[in-house]
Amino acid sequence: MSKKIIIIGSGFSGLSSACYLAKGGHQVTILEKNAVPGGRARKFEADGFNFDMGPSWYWMPDVFDKFFNDFGKKVEDYYQLVRLDPSYSIHFGKDDIMEVPAKLEDLKSMFESYEKGSAKKLEQFLKEAEYKYKVGMEEFVHKPGLSIFEFADMRVLKSLFKMQMLTSMSSYVRKLFKNEKLIQLLEFPVLFLGATPEKTPAMYSLMNYADLALGTWYPLGGMHKIIEGMVSLAKELGVEIKLETEVTQLIVPNGHVKTVLTNQGEFSADIVIGAADYHHIEQQLIEKKKRDYSQEYWNKRTMAPSSLLFYLGINKKLKNIHHHNLFFDADFKKHAIEIYEKPAWPENPLFYVCAPSVTDNSVAPEGCENIFILIPLAPDLEDTESMREQYFEKVISRLEVLTKQKIKSNIIYKRSYAHKDFKSDYHAYKGNAYGLANTLNQTAILKPRIKSKKINNLYYTGQLTSPGPGVPPSLISGKLVAEQIMK
Repeated sequence: MSKKIIIIGSGFSGLSSACYLAKGGHQVTILEKNAVPGGRARKFEADGFNFDMGPSWYWMPDVFDKFFNDFGKKVEDYYQLVRLDPSYSIHFGKDDIMEVPAKLEDLKSMFESYEKGSAKKLEQFLKEAEYKYKVGMEEFVHKPGLSIFEFADMRVLKSLFKMQMLTSMSSYVRKLFKNEKLIQLLEFPVLFLGATPEKTPAMYSLMNYADLALGTWYPLGGMHKIIEGMVSLAKELGVEIKLETEVTQLIVPNGHVKTVLTNQGEFSADIVIGAADYHHIEQQLIEKKKRDYSQEYWNKRTMAPSSLLFYLGINKKLKNIHHHNLFFDADFKKHAIEIYEKPAWPENPLFYVCAPSVTDNSVAPEGCENIFILIPLAPDLEDTESMREQYFEKVISRLEVLTKQKIKSNIIYKRSYAHKDFKSDYHAYKGNAYGLANTLNQTAILKPRIKSKKINNLYYTGQLTSPGPGVPPSLISGKLVAEQIMK
């Protein structure tokens, strides 16, 4: 029987759930507070530059393939992918650059050049990471996290030991490799999961399989091309998307959302899905007695990092820059502690530079460069313009020294974005950028539930619930909640 379904938010998880539910015959409307769809994956245009505002790494291409295949479509029906080679570069200092090759044989040769005998160990590491990736994707990620009995399966229980849930990423990597640069290469993907490598389970070496084996890709035109493809698919399936429509309250008589109030009027619903910030929906849109979680519960959650971003238009082409560039010329461990253990603005931050115009001429005017700089930060820090400028000066001067060129004097467009903006644009709890941290006590059934206990037609999807943060998990989260509804 067809249901009238309202989805709050048009990010990856909201669009994913909308597509699956529309395919299942339901009448689906997405309500989006911003002027363009995409949530954190929005884009904006300025002075001839096209900027992706959020995600910039295209990993786990199999998840995107599977999503579009579920609708009889292919990725290439909506956007063209190219594999990056090198996948990215890491700057450890002036004239000290590691370029990470796409081909496995080249990668093994690179490892061997840093540490004799490490190529063989890399093979072992990636073999174990592949097992974790396949078991994780097949047995764990697709669980809705509603009951412990979802995991009471002998295949799952037998795999727990091999998944290395109780071994830290740091100790696991250091048993195999001694070279500090190789260690930082292997530890960096977990930096955004919500804990230091010393406190992140070795299970997450599956991220290294996604990185080093499955590769780093880019959709020509920018990451927003994925959103455009999903919006196109959703509309093909009959989904209605209402922009600049902010939900202000859920009216819940008798344990059932009856009416969704917005700045554009009222919407009736048989089922409501919260694909916006879980904390905001629960704590701000629902009366207190109907909430599953207290504010004290939320205060105790460990959030993934926030970020300070600078979107820059440069009036010349840059040297010594690839599409993805990591700058690890500062103390890796100290910055991680300043994010996770002793939250503070970092003394000397690591940072990341994305320059999509190196790959794609369409995102910048001819002869220009489109870059954004990202500094990972602890959530809930004081965010002022003077602090942003202070950190801009820190990173732009280092960038000039490390890449051996003048950049600041060639900036013709500049925009910053940090905690206050995440809160304003997405109602992001504590101004987080990446959702709920993937710690052991916030895994599977220990995450906020995808189904409300007190409101029988309210569901949640996205990076604060199962399976967790990141673009591929958000696509899967949308599918999980749609499957629960269609059951």
